[in-house]
Amino acid sequence: MAKYIAQIIVMGAQVVGRAFARALQQEYAASQAAARARGRPGQQSAAASSITGMSLQEAQQILNVSTLTPEDIQKKYDHLFKVNDKSVGGSFYIQSKVVRAKERLDEEINIQSQQEPNQSQKNTET
Repeated sequence: MAKYIAQIIVMGAQVVGRAFARALQQEYAASQAAARARGRPGQQSAAASSITGMSLQEAQQILNVSTLTPEDIQKKYDHLFKVNDKSVGGSFYIQSKVVRAKERLDEEINIQSQQEPNQSQKNTET
């Protein structure tokens, strides 16, 4: 009886060990793919999404903006921040989402403004 229990424990440990090794390999491969994506030019937006934890589309939905104009973003941010203030019965969670959305959109505007001079330099070189 003890022999069978020992065999079951050993087999279970082997199964768990293989699953763990496979998961580790997959995580390593995903990490390498993400590192390659961040290193490529034009992938700064994806890197910003992974850093802030929010996609550009999600940030636009939270602030209800379709175009990336700083004035429009600031106007929507100010309104939503005031409405969701805890002192007026708002939600701190939603207020923090509004702040993160504005940070993400500001980062995207910075990325686009950095890419525009690079593109104009390329056009003048050709």
